[in-house]
Amino acid sequence: MTLDFSILLRFEHALLLGLWMTIKLTVICIVLGCSFGFLVGLLRTSRNLALRAISSIYVEFFRGTPVLIQLFWIFFCLPLILGVELSNLASGVIALTLYMGAITSETFRASLKSIGQEQLDACVALGLPRRSQVMNVVLPQAVLRAIPTLLSNCVSLFKESALVSAVGMADLMFVGQNISNNTARPVEVLTVVALIYFVIAFPLTRAVSLVEGRILKKLAI
Repeated sequence: MTLDFSILLRFEHALLLGLWMTIKLTVICIVLGCSFGFLVGLLRTSRNLALRAISSIYVEFFRGTPVLIQLFWIFFCLPLILGVELSNLASGVIALTLYMGAITSETFRASLKSIGQEQLDACVALGLPRRSQVMNVVLPQAVLRAIPTLLSNCVSLFKESALVSAVGMADLMFVGQNISNNTARPVEVLTVVALIYFVIAFPLTRAVSLVEGRILKKLAI
């Protein structure tokens, strides 16, 4: 078999559009997932047993089941239960946000536990309301301590986003599959698609190590 990667030049625009959709989906789910994950992390450290139990069940379920099954269930089953239509974009955002929220909640829970109790006691002594304690004292420190792991989670989400192609969303993987089917050149097309994912994910993975080293040095851990 003779390889001919030049054929992909005809589909450069389509691949770029697919990559843009992948990046856009990833960014949306990172923002929503991290915000939701921080809230769940707070609930998992709550003194309320019911809140801890509900949040723990959510986290263990979404961490313990395949993302593809979660995506399929939301895309095929949730509309039947709710009686509403969900687009593949909406289904992808919901599934990946819930997954991201579950894995980041553990990161935030660990970082929240690392904040000394004396700081919380000082907030109470100063008479700060709960909202101010969370926004001005807890959140900044929790985010700083969680950044290395959060970056790793973001890279993982970028790679997991390829699963949305299974419900017909026109991301990079979906576009690559269509080009592969139309040209009968799966080796060239899928190799290039894999390289695109690698070129984006690998520098981010290396950056995680650098950021982690600087943060640990700053925190003097």
